[in-house]
Amino acid sequence: MLERSAVQPCHAIEKPKGCLSQLFRIAHLSDLHVLSAAGVEWRRMLFNKRITGYANLLLHRGRVYRRDYLRAVVAAAVQADHVVVTGDITNLSLESEYDAARALLDGVARSAEVSVVPGNHDIYLPAIHHERRFPHHFAAFLHSDLPQFARDLPAGPFPYVKLRGPVAIIGLSSAVPRPPFVSAGYLGHAQLAALADLLAHAEVARRTSVVLIHHPPVDARWPIVRLRDGLVDAASLRRTLQGLARGLVLYGHTHVRVRCRLPTAFGSLDVISASGAALDSSDDAVRAGFNRYGFDDDGRIASVEAHVIDPSGQGLRATAITERRSCL
Repeated sequence: MLERSAVQPCHAIEKPKGCLSQLFRIAHLSDLHVLSAAGVEWRRMLFNKRITGYANLLLHRGRVYRRDYLRAVVAAAVQADHVVVTGDITNLSLESEYDAARALLDGVARSAEVSVVPGNHDIYLPAIHHERRFPHHFAAFLHSDLPQFARDLPAGPFPYVKLRGPVAIIGLSSAVPRPPFVSAGYLGHAQLAALADLLAHAEVARRTSVVLIHHPPVDARWPIVRLRDGLVDAASLRRTLQGLARGLVLYGHTHVRVRCRLPTAFGSLDVISASGAALDSSDDAVRAGFNRYGFDDDGRIASVEAHVIDPSGQGLRATAITERRSCL
């Protein structure tokens, strides 16, 4: 683990006396799909959507999911100043999975601050949503420095914001329960209106925004496909972000790393996805790892890179993230 300097770092927003200028680093993980060590809870599987998820685990995900990869990725990610997780922390939102995921994130929080947003696998059933299981387990990672802007959603208080040096880390919830074979997300008018007000706040506006969401905010697929597993109101989110001159929009869900530039009225945003943190694949864009972003004292994005499990099993290696010419 990197040694943390006793000298406080400088930032343009707040520069303590005797500070040391260095990058503010954010590690971005997604789609952990934490499985319970206790195994399957059959009585919670039958006669609901979880049976389809379990079938997928048996037929596909179970063959590419590596617990050892997840442990290695998490151990490396904690060297950042802040760790963000863009959803699908659990696999079927079972209580035993929530407990295992909370224990994992508590371990991360001993070395770095943690922020999370829910994915569709974390809100797998209507009952999970209505019983507010996600905020019950992960409330410690949903704190907001400006709580007056949050809406009280079943998934928790969103949007939240954490003002950290040159950046404003903003969490959104796109996770809502869906029927079998549908995994689309939805933000809703109330949350989007609150986000617009939040972005206009002086403490947020003078920082670089880092927006966290599970579902893809950009999607060039046919509308019918987006209705099945995309972000239903992605266009409304993009309109809400039009006033930003720079920043990051980070997401997961697609299990592939990709980067694109989204034009705004005053500049552009980097829209970047992370792959699954436990996936085994021959493709660097898919294999388990995390993304890391560095910000200078003025909030400029100084570095963007992926850290991917090496196929030889000898730790992680840095690699570039595939960049698309256009987001849409």
